[in-house]
Amino acid sequence: MWTASFWTQIGLELLETLYMTLTSTVLAYVLGLPLGVLLVVTDKNGLRPAPRLNAVLNVVVNLLRSVPFLLMMIVVAPLSRLIAGTTLGANATIVSLVCAAFPFVSRVVEGSLREVDHGVVEAAISMGASPWQIIRKVLLPEATPSLITGATLALTTILGYSAMAGALGGGGLGALAINYGYYRFNMEYMYLPVIVLVLVVQLFQFAGDTLAARLDRRR
Repeated sequence: MWTASFWTQIGLELLETLYMTLTSTVLAYVLGLPLGVLLVVTDKNGLRPAPRLNAVLNVVVNLLRSVPFLLMMIVVAPLSRLIAGTTLGANATIVSLVCAAFPFVSRVVEGSLREVDHGVVEAAISMGASPWQIIRKVLLPEATPSLITGATLALTTILGYSAMAGALGGGGLGALAINYGYYRFNMEYMYLPVIVLVLVVQLFQFAGDTLAARLDRRR
């Protein structure tokens, strides 16, 4: 079992897991970051209050967040087939991961922006800054450490989703543990991918916490 081919397979599945996780995280932030900003800006106490739009956005985000990931994979299977040409494998899984993750990311971004000292925002308004300037030069820079911490949380969450995707034809370490470990009763194939995933999570968490601490102006 502990042969060169075994370790090669573990390495290849790890690379596929990282590919799915990192790509999905970037795409989830492409959608979730603007949505999170919009949720803050259109709030009743935001820079551009729009209660109706804000209510609609909140309902949509809450509905998408309430769908369990495995069910999300089933629901978005037609979209995965349309974009990736298949419902199996890493590329199809990325579509499901993005759909499941971007509402979560939007809430993480919203929470980070709400932590910014309102006095700083009021000072920018008093100096005549436009809403876009406040977002770009005040809210986002001030919230950077919190945004990085949130991104670390999102990254590890998406990594967990990618492992679950192995149950429905996704690739990576999750598929290896389920198909070659659980179904075939090979303990090495079941437990080693779990250990590797735990180590990867620890690495992501350490890197994120370190970067957030370095960029925190309050320290």
